[in-house]
Amino acid sequence: MKDKNLHIIQEVVANTGRFILAASFIFSGFVKAVDPLGFQYKIQDYLAAFGMASWFPSFFPLLGGIVLSSVEFFIGISLFFGTRRTVASSLALMLMIFMTPLTLYLALFDPVSDCGCFGDAWVLTNWETFGKNVVLLLAAVGTFRYRKMVFRFISVKMEWLVSLYTLFFVFTLSFYCLDRLPVLDFRPYKIGKNISEGMTIPDGAKPSVYESIFVLEKNGEKKEFTLDNYPDSTWTFVDTRTVLKEKGYEPPIHDFSIMDLNTGDDITEDVLTDMGYTFLLVAHRIEEADDSNIDLINEIYDYSVEHGYRFYCLTSSPEEQIELWKDKTGAEYPFCQMDDITLKTMVRSNPGLMLIKNGTILNKWSDEDIPDEYVLTDKLENLPLGQQKLESDFHTVGYVFLWFVIPLLLVLGVDVLVIRRRERKKSFINPLNKENKMRKNIVAGNWKMNKTLQEGIALAKELNEALANEKPNCDVIICTPFIHLASVTPLVDAAKIGVGAENCADKASGAYTGEVSAEMVASTGAKYVILGHSERRAYYGETVAILEEKVKLALANGLTPIFCIGEVLEEREANKQNEVVAAQMASVFSLSAEDFSKIILAYEPVWAIGTGKTATPEQAQEIHAFIRSIVADKYGKEIADNTSILYGGSCKPSNAKELFANPDVDGGLIGGAALKVADFKGIIDAFNA
Repeated sequence: MKDKNLHIIQEVVANTGRFILAASFIFSGFVKAVDPLGFQYKIQDYLAAFGMASWFPSFFPLLGGIVLSSVEFFIGISLFFGTRRTVASSLALMLMIFMTPLTLYLALFDPVSDCGCFGDAWVLTNWETFGKNVVLLLAAVGTFRYRKMVFRFISVKMEWLVSLYTLFFVFTLSFYCLDRLPVLDFRPYKIGKNISEGMTIPDGAKPSVYESIFVLEKNGEKKEFTLDNYPDSTWTFVDTRTVLKEKGYEPPIHDFSIMDLNTGDDITEDVLTDMGYTFLLVAHRIEEADDSNIDLINEIYDYSVEHGYRFYCLTSSPEEQIELWKDKTGAEYPFCQMDDITLKTMVRSNPGLMLIKNGTILNKWSDEDIPDEYVLTDKLENLPLGQQKLESDFHTVGYVFLWFVIPLLLVLGVDVLVIRRRERKKSFINPLNKENKMRKNIVAGNWKMNKTLQEGIALAKELNEALANEKPNCDVIICTPFIHLASVTPLVDAAKIGVGAENCADKASGAYTGEVSAEMVASTGAKYVILGHSERRAYYGETVAILEEKVKLALANGLTPIFCIGEVLEEREANKQNEVVAAQMASVFSLSAEDFSKIILAYEPVWAIGTGKTATPEQAQEIHAFIRSIVADKYGKEIADNTSILYGGSCKPSNAKELFANPDVDGGLIGGAALKVADFKGIIDAFNA
């Protein structure tokens, strides 16, 4: 009961943590993939804050951001479906081990205002982010520790397709949004939003006080100015920034301020209240802007002049860079100064184009999607272009479902209806002919606590005589109480009958009264030892950790462990048998591939032992096939195919042949029937039929 409760707790820890991590990583990876430039800017903020900006090439923040968002999304989807459990849980744990102390540093010293873990979709303070990361770290530890208990929604055969499509989707989404602007816009400059309304302070609310700081240079001297003391034209503009002077209510838009470079006037109100159309060319750093589509931009400016629309280029670059841009592109449009962060927030493109009317954002375009002369055939009042672009988030989410969720559901349907059904059909084939199978057929008897020394010697002699003129098609093993080992081993023909113990200690030697070590067992000439039997787990509290030590000591002393796994009735009725045996296998999954290949597995449905109940051949094959699949997951197909898996639940001469006919049932661990030579030999003969 203690082991059962521990198993349930471990299963809850693994799968609760798995879903918490999945939700967080899917959301985090998705919002970053939707806004790759936004994540690039955040990475640049980190590098600048830690003085590392010069360590990396210019493409690193963007490429690194796309890779990281893709990895996060992959981890989330893998954990949700239960695929790539070791890889996904390991990556999640490594990320949280790195991010948790980092966010504690951010919370304590505030070098970056927010961590950007969920982009602009959900802005958290640094302390909120640290608290979230502590929870995720605990979830990652639990999920990684009990990763084998994470149940699958997708079979092993189909998980490669889920992984491949997940990476294809998230990379495609990232590059599409990089080229065409984010498909979901979580920022206050979303199409349809009114900038003036976004700057409004509710009645009674105390606003935050900001101040624009301008850095100008004259005669080699740099000096900071505000709008109140902005100098004459003999000073050259260098940079600008917005600083918070007094914290108060912060509206969604709080740093939108346009200064005309020609006059030095603040024209924000004039632009936002203009009832006509205004094109805003947004180039946060004009010297870094892409000039490949400059002809289209110049054509739109000419179009604006022709039809009486305003056109401004908004930038935070100094005047010399603006002059270089003009010389390079032939730009004739007016330039205005604006805060760099605000410009990056307005349009995720450099340059990007925004169309507003009376302060309302009607449309936005990336540099690669700027309208041309084939679209601008009339005045904006008469064109769809002049109307607010209507595309709701609901439609965008619908596209995501169409291109990602529905294909995954189709994969899940194929997996359930075709792949798993085909595997079940293969499982029900009755192939007694196993010439191609490399692993051994084995019939092992477990005498348990039966027979005196004299009775045991007599039983061993009788079995030895019964097989004297036989050549069984399987290995025969008898596992006896400790007192029989030294006497029985020399009595039997070692070429036909192997001898083993029913248990050994989890200590090598020492003051452990009543215990028998693996070395002592081996000294009798015995070659096998049963470990992890359900009765030992239930009555003596043998845990995964204890059994792990026993297995290692047995192998170190040249013994072959017959390692038992299996579920109780309640777990079978709850359809938890797969999770139970996967958790129990943790005792042997710490072994190297070489050591694991030396053990024999025995599945024992605890509800069938000594009850007369027997798993159906289909049930036996299904669970044996699952056990072999998790061995393949851990050690590869070759070792899995060579591992003998015995059935140990009320196996009798009358049902042995049918049970052993299954392709993944390689024999039996026999209890009561092993105490009578006729019954035991009848089971051995099932392989001779």
